Amino acid sequence: MNGEFYGYQALRDELRQEGVVFHTDTDSEVALHLYLRRGLQALERLSGEFAIVIMDERKQALIGIRDRFGIKPLHYAIHEGTVYFASEIKALAAVGVPVAWDLEATYLEAFWVRDHERTLFRNIHSVPQGHYAIAKDGNLQTYQYWDWKFPVAEDMDSDTRTDKDIIDQFRSVLEAAIAGRLVADVPVACYLSGGIDSCAVLGLAQPYLRKPIECFTLSFDNPMYDELAIAEKQAALSGANFNPVRVTRQQLADAYAQTVWHSETPLVNCNSAGKFLLSKAVNQAGIKVVLTGEGSDEMLAGYPTFKRDALMHHPEGRSADETEKLLEVMFESNAATRAIFMRQGSDDPFMKEVEARIGWVPSFIETYNQLGRITTSVYREELTNSMATVNPIANVLDRLPISMAVSGRARLNQALYLNSKTHLPNFILTALADRMEMAHSVEGRVPFLDHKVAEFAANMPLRMKVSGLSEKHVLREAAKHVLTDEVYKREKHAFSAPPATADDDPMMTFYQDVLASKALDEQPIFDPARARNVFGMLKMMPDDQKIAFEGLLQKIVSVTLMHEQFSMS
Repeated sequence: MNGEFYGYQALRDELRQEGVVFHTDTDSEVALHLYLRRGLQALERLSGEFAIVIMDERKQALIGIRDRFGIKPLHYAIHEGTVYFASEIKALAAVGVPVAWDLEATYLEAFWVRDHERTLFRNIHSVPQGHYAIAKDGNLQTYQYWDWKFPVAEDMDSDTRTDKDIIDQFRSVLEAAIAGRLVADVPVACYLSGGIDSCAVLGLAQPYLRKPIECFTLSFDNPMYDELAIAEKQAALSGANFNPVRVTRQQLADAYAQTVWHSETPLVNCNSAGKFLLSKAVNQAGIKVVLTGEGSDEMLAGYPTFKRDALMHHPEGRSADETEKLLEVMFESNAATRAIFMRQGSDDPFMKEVEARIGWVPSFIETYNQLGRITTSVYREELTNSMATVNPIANVLDRLPISMAVSGRARLNQALYLNSKTHLPNFILTALADRMEMAHSVEGRVPFLDHKVAEFAANMPLRMKVSGLSEKHVLREAAKHVLTDEVYKREKHAFSAPPATADDDPMMTFYQDVLASKALDEQPIFDPARARNVFGMLKMMPDDQKIAFEGLLQKIVSVTLMHEQFSMS
């Protein structure tokens, strides 16, 4: 078992009453005896972040189980009649599983919507979130045991709870998730940024502890991206011990190749390298377990794209002119994330197919389609020609239970569901969460992705997620008493590292070295001449445009590094 599930002590007591004798105090042994007694129905009793593999000799079956949101990775491959499970693809390669690019998957990846069971490696798959896999007689099938379910719009209209009731109930559910994740044999620390997510986790966690919790904050030398001062004030209010981790551009450049190696996926920002270095500092401080704030944006509609959907499709009595003014204010007020998260509408044929399937186009899909168009314009011509009939976004939608999980739901909730199946597992939980932590043997615990928190969030009125220009409204109000006034009033800022803005920036030098390498010419995805041209364009761009195009350059660089690191074909 990789990971942790919570509340296992009560389950252990229950099993002891049934006569089970335990030989350890671990949650792994509890999970095993639960399976022996309850079979796969035991999965509904497990809450946490886990990947589990069980060899059931009675049934001659190998079973792989992944947590509800895919926080912990679990890959599998069938090679020469043998089924292999592993947390990392490099582990499969180590036992002889061939590693080669899945070129169609790389095309889907450009649009940020690759279906979750597919990796960028041919014939290597992921057990999807909320699924288990059963391998028997050389064959493997996956089965879903949990999905994030939203009420149909009509049922939401019948919710009679007051705002105060909902806020109080949400606080109780979130506090329970945090408290459960504080139970450990070693001290638990907290990652802290200037955002409301980690600040709320810290503030709600501290009262459960007898000593000040250690919190760790990344600091960059660019004031637009540095949140040190905000985080330090929050730590002081919470009574926590504040540990700043100052990261230089040279350190980001030096860590980048290792970050790609551990993430096993293309990157688009140095935030992954920043998280890698943050986890390294935590490990050096002797900390093994941390609470993190990932998942809040996805559960509670924190991204600007979700706010745009809420404003456009759920006006709450506003006139069209009032809505337009709010959209303008939102767009102009968030310069740091404007280039990443918000794009204007288009008549793109891909988007027409999306609209034909679900009746509209969520803003995050519109954004990723635009980014995908830019990315694939740098692909090798033979690859784009071979994908000429593939609509990557429709391809993913056709593999999801649209009629059961999306149709009839409020549009904001539809967007949240679709995002949870694509961007959350494929990028957030891969490039920014568990892999960056476990690279330094740090276990990240994610209270916002507790399934009870997620289920409560799914069933709350939309106004509790987005209220006017206030995103994550329910969290803002539930944690108000433990937040600084600055954090309480602050709008969402994406966790991003500063872009390279000077020719002598260490990241610019790093990019140049990779783009000059033989590996760029050998990898089969990006056209080498076009890729090198992107670097030339980036150097001449105004600083406010660099963040979007640097993301493209980082995809090129990280794909090139992956090709070399894995000796890909």
